[in-house]
Amino acid sequence: MDNQLRDIFFQLLRIGLWGQGSLPTNTKLQDKEWAQMYAWAIPHTVEGIIYDSFAFLNEDQLPPQSLRLKWAVRVDQIERHNIQMNKVIASQYKAFTQLGIQPILQKGQGVAQFYLNPLHRICGDIDWHFEDNGYSVARNYIKDQGIIVEDTKSFSLHYNYNNQFIEHHKQLFDLRSPLIQPYLRNISKYYRERQGILKIEDVSVRILAPELQVFQVNSHILKHLITFGMGLRQFCDSAKLYAHYSNQIDGEALKKIYQKTGILKWTHLLHQILVDYIGLSKSHLPFAYPSHTNSDWMLEEIWYGGNFGYHDERYAEGKVNSTVSVHPDGAKRLWRNFKRYLPYAPQEAIFFPIMHFYSKFLGIDRD
Repeated sequence: MDNQLRDIFFQLLRIGLWGQGSLPTNTKLQDKEWAQMYAWAIPHTVEGIIYDSFAFLNEDQLPPQSLRLKWAVRVDQIERHNIQMNKVIASQYKAFTQLGIQPILQKGQGVAQFYLNPLHRICGDIDWHFEDNGYSVARNYIKDQGIIVEDTKSFSLHYNYNNQFIEHHKQLFDLRSPLIQPYLRNISKYYRERQGILKIEDVSVRILAPELQVFQVNSHILKHLITFGMGLRQFCDSAKLYAHYSNQIDGEALKKIYQKTGILKWTHLLHQILVDYIGLSKSHLPFAYPSHTNSDWMLEEIWYGGNFGYHDERYAEGKVNSTVSVHPDGAKRLWRNFKRYLPYAPQEAIFFPIMHFYSKFLGIDRD
């Protein structure tokens, strides 16, 4: 029955994400089954998307009233948080540009704007990327306001501002292989002229060029899959970006980026999941994936891992070794994922743990 319920969960996810479709009229869930849907939605941080599917269900298919009320309260909290986050984004962007620097909004709210209901996408933090000397200028500006800034790794920092968790990044991408860093810097410069603009709170905020925005979101997914897991929300992000930019992306150029960075084989797995489970039309993919692609094993890992792997019940009883990770059985999980992803993204599978432990022992990493 769990597999049947999971299939219905993905149907609801697709209905809410794309704003179309319906459940078969004979599909009616018991109260305990709806409770399970809610319990699954939370660790994958897609409760707002599932909630949006209710408008497409028949009255007798809806959750019980008590759960609907609970769900509505949670979605209202998500909306309030996103409204406040958008205000912070707009005010910070204006402040940064007045300093003569040009930040780029990454991931998060920059992707949410492409959703049918942007306020229903859960967003954890605000990510800014700064080019050239913008990073140091912004850092000094924040510190001058008396805000406590914590430097993390050697390429980012974070702080709390107006009840929002904010990160600044020098590097655009989460890929760790040192062999590809010169190439990543080159494509960052090449695509600068194609950067886009989003209106947030009536402020024109800069975002990455379509190819780089898609590549950044997808490489971020890979990073977390190689470590401890990634929930379904980020896969919804990827699908929404591909759909929104389908007529703007140079498919061959994007494929070359995946090839040059050594993650094309993994990208085929991702694309199949986006089509089969998230509901992305194949016509919106930038290039076709091989017919023999089998991503079932990766879907299982996504399903059990949840958002950043914190909710993986398979390791609930595992021990935590803080020198490795805050996740239970951290070393065991890293080793398993190394073996899983080595055939599909060899450079990242090899270099991520090396760079992870290197920065851990230097005391400059935060995961």
